[in-house]
Amino acid sequence: MDQQLRVFVTVADRQNFSRAAAELHMTQPAVSQYIQSLEKMIGTKLLERSNKYVRLNKAGEIVYHHAREILGLHTRMQNLVDDLMNTPSGRLTIGSSYTYGEYVLPHVVARMREHYPAITPTITIHNSTVIAEQVANRQLDVGIVEGEYVDDKMYIEAFADDRMYLIVSPQHRLAQKEQVTLADLEAEAWIVREEGSGTREAAEKMFRQLQISPSRRMEFGSTQVIKESVEAGLGISLLSYWTFRKERKLGTLRTLKYPGTPVTRSFSLLTKTNEFPTKALDIFMDLIRHYLPEGTHA
Repeated sequence: MDQQLRVFVTVADRQNFSRAAAELHMTQPAVSQYIQSLEKMIGTKLLERSNKYVRLNKAGEIVYHHAREILGLHTRMQNLVDDLMNTPSGRLTIGSSYTYGEYVLPHVVARMREHYPAITPTITIHNSTVIAEQVANRQLDVGIVEGEYVDDKMYIEAFADDRMYLIVSPQHRLAQKEQVTLADLEAEAWIVREEGSGTREAAEKMFRQLQISPSRRMEFGSTQVIKESVEAGLGISLLSYWTFRKERKLGTLRTLKYPGTPVTRSFSLLTKTNEFPTKALDIFMDLIRHYLPEGTHA
């Protein structure tokens, strides 16, 4: 049963039988046989097939959702048993929002691998909303999210503060001002992240609290693209200092002074409540709590 679900999930993720077979180190006929066996057991077709793609149908979406959870529980059970017998080891699935995941998490994971090489991390980077959903569905062992998050079915622990600054290009007309005004900010084009992002949530909260009504907004789905756009003089933005500290040292981005900034928010750890933590998860969470990158203040 576990192997059937594993094959099914891999085919659904890769949307292709041959790519799934290569990843699973199986023949394509063997993959097809596992899928047919699962569909026979469930009592209905789960995949729509064509020459170009393989996609989940409605029944397939239901099975896929629960299969991911079942496989996650099986892996977690095995890891917990292994923990009783051995040193910390096994797979650890970590999810993180973009800011922490792209700019800080790699350093934490490198430190963990240095001291605990038997732990194998798998990292998913997405916006905070998606990461929280995947932890809730047991697709991830632990998540790191930005901003405010409340869910009575989750253990939520704020572990670090994050300062967010208004940033501009050094050539921008506001870069030379000692302190900008409300009129200055409202007249500018603001570059913001997509809905569901913790960075977008922080920007919207700042607009409300400081009563800023931007006349123009551009929405980008990547912090790196936002930084490049600000450097190019396309507009201004609100970003975590962790994301642009290198650019600030190089002089390619500058911060603006305005009352009420920098904005402070929290990063939080998310895990399912009433779950047995593995040694690997305990070690990772302890490292997260005590890790602070150099130069986190502008």
